[in-house]
Amino acid sequence: MAESADPRLKAPEVTVRPLSTMDQDVTVLGSKSYTNRYVALASLSGQETVINGALLSDDTLYFSRAIEAFGHVRVEIDEAAARVHITPTGDPQRAPEQEIYVGGAGTPLRFLISMAGHAQGTTIITGNARMQERPMGDLLAALPALGVDAVAVRGNGSPPIRVTGGSFRGGTTHISGAVSSQFTSSLIINAIRAERDTEILLTDDLISKPYVEMTLAALAEMGVRVERDGYTRFLVPAGQHIRGGEVLVEPDASGMSYFLAAAAILGGRVTIPGIGSASCQGDVHLVEALQRMGCHTEVLANSITLKGGELRGIDIDMESMPDVVPSLAMVAAYAEGTTRISNIASLRIKECDRIAAVTAELRKMGIAVEEFDDAMHITGGKPHGAVIDTYDDHRIAMCFAIAGLRAEGAVTIKEPGCVAKSFPTFWQTLDTLYEDGTSTR
Repeated sequence: MAESADPRLKAPEVTVRPLSTMDQDVTVLGSKSYTNRYVALASLSGQETVINGALLSDDTLYFSRAIEAFGHVRVEIDEAAARVHITPTGDPQRAPEQEIYVGGAGTPLRFLISMAGHAQGTTIITGNARMQERPMGDLLAALPALGVDAVAVRGNGSPPIRVTGGSFRGGTTHISGAVSSQFTSSLIINAIRAERDTEILLTDDLISKPYVEMTLAALAEMGVRVERDGYTRFLVPAGQHIRGGEVLVEPDASGMSYFLAAAAILGGRVTIPGIGSASCQGDVHLVEALQRMGCHTEVLANSITLKGGELRGIDIDMESMPDVVPSLAMVAAYAEGTTRISNIASLRIKECDRIAAVTAELRKMGIAVEEFDDAMHITGGKPHGAVIDTYDDHRIAMCFAIAGLRAEGAVTIKEPGCVAKSFPTFWQTLDTLYEDGTSTR
């Protein structure tokens, strides 16, 4: 998917060079979550839309090509300018003849399941082997009440998913929030095109609430009103219009996390421009966790700065920011005492079982980790070199690359190209921390 001149994306492994300290401004790519949301909204708007500062990674490019397959929009990608230009074709939205394949792109797949309800005909949506294991049953159960027939082809609640569309009429439905907040976001976004008002009632507590806040923020930016009762009820009035025009994507807080972690473990300084105190991204709150661990932070309107300090373990509930758990875990490996990370069961069904993966790979580096169903207890020490398995998971590759900056001995990252899922220029960005511009060998 995302093209890059960096040969490391096709290399079998890379070895991270140690770094004594850092004192830099680091620019990270646009938010994957916001890019996906703006792509979805642009495809439903009927208006020409330009998304600037977009993240052009495997996930977002899969999604862009998927919406184009319905025939109602044309998508132009400008990688050099980090821009996605979406233009209506004037044709109706129809199910494509070929199945839609999204690789390991979880958010796009969940958004597409509901979106296919607007397309005349039958759409098949699938992904890679891991995606075909991930649960979609709660979303499939919620759609029939809105007029959409969506079923798992194999009857197991996981992709491939078959959607019979052209019938997203709206109404009232119920959805569980216990597995993924993306199900709720998928319904809210696609309810804009429903024939009548759509009421979405949560049957239990919603996990990862900041991701729904991001959905609502993107909708508001595009001129759409959603009524709500906390996290128990959302009402999307029918007949609203999504504005077109230009929109700017802020930097990715998950991508930022690796460089915050780097400054923390090296006792250095990093400033991330373009993101600040007004961000709705839940992963921004990693800054507060690192401050509790002993770092010094400054969060302004348009920048975040972190300086490392004497690191100590903390107890922390990470339910609202699961994607940055691996980054925090790397800092915990270098902290004095034990860090207890709880309420992270959702990590079991990500691109890999991230609790198991982080546990296994930190143990390779000599760090004591206790693994629980929904928690990890990490006792800091002196991590040593190891060969790291990445499980085809971008976040495992990137967080252990950061751990390698200070490890005693070589840290080798296998299959480094998996970072293209969310941060295709990760290795090049890591290079900027070094005076000679080379982070790996």
